[in-house]
Amino acid sequence: MSTLLEIKSSVLRQVQVCPSFRRRTEEEPASSSADLPEPAAGAWKPGDGVEFFAQMRLILKKGEGRQGLPCPEVLLRSRSPAPAEPVDPSRGLRTLSQEEVDMLYEEALYTVLHRAGTMGPDQVDDEEALLSYLQQVFGTGPEEHAAAVERVKKAKAPTYALKVSVMRAKNLLAKDPNGFSDPYCMLGILPASGAVQEPSPHKEQRFSFRKGSKRGGPLPAKCIQVTEVKSSTLNPVWKEHFLFEIEDVGTDQLHLDIWYFKQIVKSARANGTAGPTEDHTDDFLGCLNIPVREVPVAGEDRWFKLEPRSSASRVQGDCQLVLKLITTQRDTNMSQRGRSGFLSYLLLLSRLLQFEHRAEEPNSSSWRGELSGPAATVLCLHGAQNNLSALQLAVLHWQVSSRHHQTRTLDYGYLLGLLEDLQAHWEEAGSLPQEQEEGLADSFSAFSEFGLQLLRQLRDYFPASNSTAVYRLELLLKCLGKLQIFQPSFEICPFETELNMDIAAALKRGNREWFDRLLNTQSPREQPGPQRLAGLVKLADAVYEDLQSCYGIYASLFHSIIKVDFFTLTFRQLERLVAEEAWVLTEELSPKMTLEVASGLFELYLTLADIQRFWSSIPGRDSRSLALAGIHAPFLPAVKLWLQVLRDQTKWRLQGAVEVDTLEPMDASSKHSSSAATAGLCFSHIQELWACLAWPDPAQAQTLGTQLSQDLCEAALFYTELLRKKVDAQPGAAGEAVSEPLCVVLNDVELLRKAAGQALRGLAWPEGAAGLEGTLPRPLLSCTQALDEDLQREARTVTAHLTSKMVGDVRKYVQHVSLSPDSIQNDEAVAPLLKYLDEKLALLNASLVKENLSRVLEALWELLLQAILQALGANRDVSADFYGRFHFTLEALVNFFHAEGQGLPLESLRDGSYKRLEEELRLHQCSTRECIEQYYLDKLKQRSLEHNRFGRLSVRCHYEAAEQRLAVEVLHAADLLPLDANGLSDPFVIVELGPPHLFPLVRSQRTQVKSRTLHPVYDELFYFSVPAEACRRRGACVLFTVMDHDWLSTNDFAGEAALGLGSVSGVARPQVGGSARAGQPVTLHLRRPRAQVRSALRMLEGRPNKEAQEFVKRLRELEKYMEADP
Repeated sequence: MSTLLEIKSSVLRQVQVCPSFRRRTEEEPASSSADLPEPAAGAWKPGDGVEFFAQMRLILKKGEGRQGLPCPEVLLRSRSPAPAEPVDPSRGLRTLSQEEVDMLYEEALYTVLHRAGTMGPDQVDDEEALLSYLQQVFGTGPEEHAAAVERVKKAKAPTYALKVSVMRAKNLLAKDPNGFSDPYCMLGILPASGAVQEPSPHKEQRFSFRKGSKRGGPLPAKCIQVTEVKSSTLNPVWKEHFLFEIEDVGTDQLHLDIWYFKQIVKSARANGTAGPTEDHTDDFLGCLNIPVREVPVAGEDRWFKLEPRSSASRVQGDCQLVLKLITTQRDTNMSQRGRSGFLSYLLLLSRLLQFEHRAEEPNSSSWRGELSGPAATVLCLHGAQNNLSALQLAVLHWQVSSRHHQTRTLDYGYLLGLLEDLQAHWEEAGSLPQEQEEGLADSFSAFSEFGLQLLRQLRDYFPASNSTAVYRLELLLKCLGKLQIFQPSFEICPFETELNMDIAAALKRGNREWFDRLLNTQSPREQPGPQRLAGLVKLADAVYEDLQSCYGIYASLFHSIIKVDFFTLTFRQLERLVAEEAWVLTEELSPKMTLEVASGLFELYLTLADIQRFWSSIPGRDSRSLALAGIHAPFLPAVKLWLQVLRDQTKWRLQGAVEVDTLEPMDASSKHSSSAATAGLCFSHIQELWACLAWPDPAQAQTLGTQLSQDLCEAALFYTELLRKKVDAQPGAAGEAVSEPLCVVLNDVELLRKAAGQALRGLAWPEGAAGLEGTLPRPLLSCTQALDEDLQREARTVTAHLTSKMVGDVRKYVQHVSLSPDSIQNDEAVAPLLKYLDEKLALLNASLVKENLSRVLEALWELLLQAILQALGANRDVSADFYGRFHFTLEALVNFFHAEGQGLPLESLRDGSYKRLEEELRLHQCSTRECIEQYYLDKLKQRSLEHNRFGRLSVRCHYEAAEQRLAVEVLHAADLLPLDANGLSDPFVIVELGPPHLFPLVRSQRTQVKSRTLHPVYDELFYFSVPAEACRRRGACVLFTVMDHDWLSTNDFAGEAALGLGSVSGVARPQVGGSARAGQPVTLHLRRPRAQVRSALRMLEGRPNKEAQEFVKRLRELEKYMEADP
């Protein structure tokens, strides 16, 4: 394990402003790989950091629910019954005295006993049942009840009257030539004495006001009422109202005629006296006969079909009448004392409502005022007999129910329905007697006062998490909204101010009371600061949750129904109150800063920041106007101290995780150990915490973020140090080529690299206007890059240690390939190696993640290439088949590692050492002359790799076919290397042709020496007598070697350049015309031989034949002057 323990970071590496974290750790004098740096024990209570991170997780969990704006579906969690609302018996109608109760009882009995008209299908027509019901309501005994009934029966019967409203007619018969008529109505009551007799079977005859009765004559004029004449219409609208006294309810009839007006009938329409029948009397249009006893108890509004008065009459059309049977005189104590029917109905309704809404009702708050049949019948009879209008009945039901609701809770939907009914009738009638209007105004005031009291305690009676309670709140607000509709309609206004202003004031007062109550419970001001801190954190959390409820649930209700901006009102008020408490407490605690205080202040700040961000997340809201603006300033010392605690606790947590780690995969689905998961979770928590912190001041955020990122990097490297020590302490299995603990450690490092990188990228802070959006701040980018390089190096080191266990086996199987006899096939020779690799890579694939498998494949590939190179170096002067077999092996390994695109890419496989190995294999298969030609070809390939580093040389070459010679002109050089102490050189150029076996009789030539210059000018021409065919051969070239002449020592090598003869004018094709020096100058860049050039030379060195040795000997003189590339 010495390799693993001797990991070092790159020396003097500087990445912008952040150096390698591992190097910084290693440079500390007290740290070493044997003595790991321990986290500071005093930062928090010593331990494994579990408790600290559990607390931090709770803080983060609070923040998870605060991302974005709340949804009502999330907040409404309960469908349980709504909390009970406060009730007060004193808020109902006043309690009646016994005398008043007795009079009310008498009134109810009188109503039942003297009922008249037809009962409806939903009404109780059983007199005994109604009397028995009233006995139960008033709680009287049998004897007392019987006596009361007897007294009422002896009382004088009421006087009845029929209210008739002639509304309109339609489809009347046209009498005028223009297709219209001028209709009017005559109506009256036919008493029992004047009732229509049964007609004789010979001729049907009906009563008519014009002709009267054969037996009784016409009715007196005072009994007849007449409507106005409506001109030129077949659909007249009258809307005229009449009242007729009824002598006998059982036998009297209402009779109505409709006539076509032809002349003025003075007796009926001028002075009220009936005149004689004239020849030009009005034409009959139809009549109606309605028995009074058939009028429904509740009255009716219906269309009646017009009837003819005789079989000879021709009529058509309908007439709409509104009929109601009432009493005008009642022999009861309440009537005699001047108590109106309105008041008696109010008292009776209250009595019945209390009886119907029994205490045993299982869910009394949802009762919607459903009355039993007897109760509804009694009220209907009493309302009709006392001639109460629909508006008065609606007013009475609202007054009684709204008062009753304050003593026994009713369903707000029922109350809303009463208000809607009242509104509809109010729009039709529009006014009430002053006394009744005052009573209605009082009921509105009482109900609004009750509703405002509930709104003050909104959170208690209508909690946002209870959907039932929220629905009740919606209905209550709609009720209050209805009251606003009536506000401008009253002459006597029940509200001193606008109702929505009263609601806003009630909400503000309720907000303050709720906050004060919570403050006194959670964080009383009389407590010392450190004790108050925990309570203030809970208070701030409660305020945030309340604001969520306000925005998600309450705000839309208040705004849409009563136009009150409840959220803004509440947010401004609560935000200011909590900010005041926070400012005061931070000033008190700043001089007493401890770790516990810093932890509490840190948590408090996170909640306050959430409140501030909540406001800013709403479109159109600006947080700069809030009381919390700038609240971060006093929290800065606490945050800095808490981040120091976080740094130390992170190290404790990682150390504890490594101590219990068995370096085995956590489960079947993962390939890393438990400590890596813990490290990733810690870093994720740190990233989430920074996002929650969201420090608003850019300069301070940069300081905090830089320190936190450096702490995170140190923790990551601290973890890798712990892993190193852990894996070093584990005993290795003998002969085990693939170590599972090392695979797990490698996976842990890769998981840590990803988790730490993601966490660091999440630590970005605002850089102000100069920062580019989407880019990391420069210090953070430097830290991220430095840590990634350190962890990449760590992964490569573990990978090298993992593959080092396979070195012996790999060399053994490569040697097997080299020692295999020529008689066996190549694929048989390489099969054991491939089988071994397949088995080991299957184990590695099962143990490593994808990134680490790629790393191991790359390392193993390099290991194989080096092993083959060593095998080639150990075998000299062998047959070409030997190298052919290794060439086959190399290609087989390429296909094996590429794995049809699933393994390493071909570009990486055929790079680096592969090129060198392939070159050596190719050269080993070449003859000596082919190797020499390759030496010169490599020089030609090298000419464009470097520019201006060693200078330039200008030459001009052409071939003179007539003279069978090559002309080479050295013109000048520039920017040569200064090789003398004076900063200059004494350069000269050696010109030679190569390869030597192509030009065996040609000797090299040289220019004159140009003293003390880096830009020599030569202009010297050299001729080489060579055939053109030799110049066209493979590798044929002119080699220019620039040397620095030294008088007292060996000449120095300055650079070289090669020019292929195949491109020289006159070689490829004969010259046509031109001078002896035809052709353009060529500028060659000087260079020094590279590795691939020298590799061919080394290949020749190993060959014992004479030609190779002579070529090497010729180059030795020049080789010793060559320097390695810087």
